[in-house]
Amino acid sequence: MKNIISLALLHLALSLTFLPVSHGRGANLIETTCQSTPFYNLCVRTLQSDPRSSSADVSGLAHIGADKLKAKATAALGQITGLLKVAKDPKLKMALRDCVDYYNAIIKYDIPVAIEAVAKGDPKFGVQGANDAANEADACERRFKNQPNSRISASNKAVHDLSAVVASIVQLLL
Repeated sequence: MKNIISLALLHLALSLTFLPVSHGRGANLIETTCQSTPFYNLCVRTLQSDPRSSSADVSGLAHIGADKLKAKATAALGQITGLLKVAKDPKLKMALRDCVDYYNAIIKYDIPVAIEAVAKGDPKFGVQGANDAANEADACERRFKNQPNSRISASNKAVHDLSAVVASIVQLLL
């Protein structure tokens, strides 16, 4: 009898070990939604990193994306502000000050507009807000066109790309 119980427990343990892992409806919705974006892997990685995504609808995924975008833009602004404090070159300082303005617009205007538009059921303005954020990041990057290997290029690209993802997700709500 002991051997039968031990064998049954071993069988159950092995069965559970090799059971396919599924994140349920959330994972399928994330994958389907992210297929409509220009940066699929970034989209999936970003949304799956937030526990709210497992029970979110497309509107919720857009909100999560916008929250993540705000965090990325805030980090970029911090990086830019830090560089501005130590910059000596007047042209570099001017470019960095412009970038501070661009990122303030992203954080204080573009992202809140996108979130509010989705919440109010007016995704057209949500798409516009996310696209504006992408354009602001591009505008910052253009300020460094004569300076290859800008120290903020990676941050500008990250904000641009995530903005494009958010705009694409919100576009699905139209």
